[in-house]
Amino acid sequence: MSADSDDKDIQALAKGGRTNVFGFVLRLAARIPFLFIAGRWYGEEALGRFAYAVLVVELAAQLATLGLKRGLAEQLSANKRHPVWVVWDALLLGALASALGAVLLALFPQIMFPNSRINGLEAFLPLTIFALAGSDIALAALAYRHDVASTVRARAVVEPWAISIGAFGFSYYSLRDGLILSYVVSMLAALVASLWPFVRAYGLPQGWRPHPGVLFATVRRNVPLAAADAIEWASRRIDIAILGLFFSPATVGIYYVAQQVASLPQKLKTSFDPILGPVITRNLEAGNRIAVARQVGQVGFWIIAAQTGIGLALGLPGEAVMGLVGAGFVSGTAALAFLLAAEAVAATAAVSESALVYVARHFNLMISLAMIAVQAVLSVVFILVLRRVGFSLELQAAGPAMALCAALGLASIAKAKLLSRLLGEPVSGWRWALVWASGAAIVVGSLFTMLPPSLEWLELLGGIPAILGIYGLIIWRKGFGPNDRALFAKKKA
Repeated sequence: MSADSDDKDIQALAKGGRTNVFGFVLRLAARIPFLFIAGRWYGEEALGRFAYAVLVVELAAQLATLGLKRGLAEQLSANKRHPVWVVWDALLLGALASALGAVLLALFPQIMFPNSRINGLEAFLPLTIFALAGSDIALAALAYRHDVASTVRARAVVEPWAISIGAFGFSYYSLRDGLILSYVVSMLAALVASLWPFVRAYGLPQGWRPHPGVLFATVRRNVPLAAADAIEWASRRIDIAILGLFFSPATVGIYYVAQQVASLPQKLKTSFDPILGPVITRNLEAGNRIAVARQVGQVGFWIIAAQTGIGLALGLPGEAVMGLVGAGFVSGTAALAFLLAAEAVAATAAVSESALVYVARHFNLMISLAMIAVQAVLSVVFILVLRRVGFSLELQAAGPAMALCAALGLASIAKAKLLSRLLGEPVSGWRWALVWASGAAIVVGSLFTMLPPSLEWLELLGGIPAILGIYGLIIWRKGFGPNDRALFAKKKA
């Protein structure tokens, strides 16, 4: 593959990165109203109940995608059938798997609400499995054609604003069930926002005839991918499940808010997946493994740099950030700090996995399984040890976040080393400029945290921009090379 083609791939990745950074800002602006309404109007207990129900539904939806969020790029690159038929095969498979999950949860709703009474309207919650899986597959198909804007529109605009507006409206109907109902509305809105551009791009499946043999072969090939996706998803949710075994729903609700804030930088990585997948699969088809290593390292640095900067900006004034949701949520500051650190640590593993799912999917699956087992064991150990020693409830509840950080660190080392050995090239996105930029940001952020409580608003309005400003300046001057600056450069004529 020529150098010009490699540069075009970097430009495509950079364009997707620019769009996703803009999407992150939109998502942040929309997520804050939801957390504010949920925390101050509904309270910690209702949030805990909501968090557990959504946990179960999203796991079912994750399994229902059958790994096609990333596997669809490979199917479209290698399949000789008409691409329109391939993507509609994927949607059909997602719908069939969603139906299985929806029926299971409809028959056993106690899985979603183990410790509370179920109202009639909550029976519709499993229907969101169709919306989640269908939306993910449609957006993956669009991203294969480098349409990342549709993902930003559906996930960063329609979905978060729909749930915020829904939470406000349904609060007048029921403070017990309003959050769940607003979630259903947001998922349906995101589905419409995903399918509309999908149909415009691919059209209706004229002449399409689903073949059971083709569908079964697709499912069989994507099982390792589906398992890897489910494990990655579970690594960000198993902490909630374990927390519910040791603490009250109110504590789970506080941790959920910290998790939602910390998940914002994670969206930067996950939104790179649809654009990175097609680039990697095309280079692997051409046998250009050096280009794959270069692109993994390039995107890895972008994500590590962005997630570290955002993590510092949200973590250093953590008490003020959590206090926005409500005074009772400040106790989740310790969990927020470890969760933000975990997202930065996870970047290398996540980007390495984007290539490993194509070149060593079974090895990648084994590492992921080992990681989630370590996380589960460490979560329980940390909680029990912190409780035994007599640490505060706030620090005990941060035990699963500590475990997540440790497990993801080990996974990052293992996956990066495996991919580097397979490609014969280094893939790490680490650069020393990250240390200098982080150090300067910590100094600036610490000065703002010394402000008196009466000036907490200044800690947020002044501290966050100042932290991002000094961090970004040093990264730009000391860490960014010519290819990195392509992330901010206009497309060449």
